[in-house]
Amino acid sequence: MAQLDGIVRLLKVEHDRLTKQMRGISAALSAFGAAYGKRATVRRKLSAAGRARIAEAQRQRWAKLRGNSAAKSVLSGPKKRTMSASARKRIAAAQRARWAKFKAAQRKAA
Repeated sequence: MAQLDGIVRLLKVEHDRLTKQMRGISAALSAFGAAYGKRATVRRKLSAAGRARIAEAQRQRWAKLRGNSAAKSVLSGPKKRTMSASARKRIAAAQRARWAKFKAAQRKAA
C-alpha cells in the first residue's frame, strides 16, 4: 500500500510539472501566435450580388447542356467515323496472314 501511495504522489508531482509547462507554452503561443498565425495573402470577399451573378451564369450553362438538341450537338463534338466492311475484311485478312507467318516461324524454330 505504501508503494501505491508513493506512485500516486509521483504522478501528482509529474502532473503539476506538466501543467506548469503547458501554461508556459500557452503563454508563448498567445504572445507570438498573432505574428505567425496570419496568412500571407488575404482572401477576397465576394459580394452577394457577385455570387448571384456567378450562380446565374452556372445555371445558364447547365440549361444550355440540358436544353435543345442544337446545343447538344454542338457540345457533343463531331460524329465518330466508321470503317467500311471491305476495309475491316482487308485488315482481318492481313492480321491472319501475320499470325500465320509468326506461327510458321515458331514451328520451324521448335
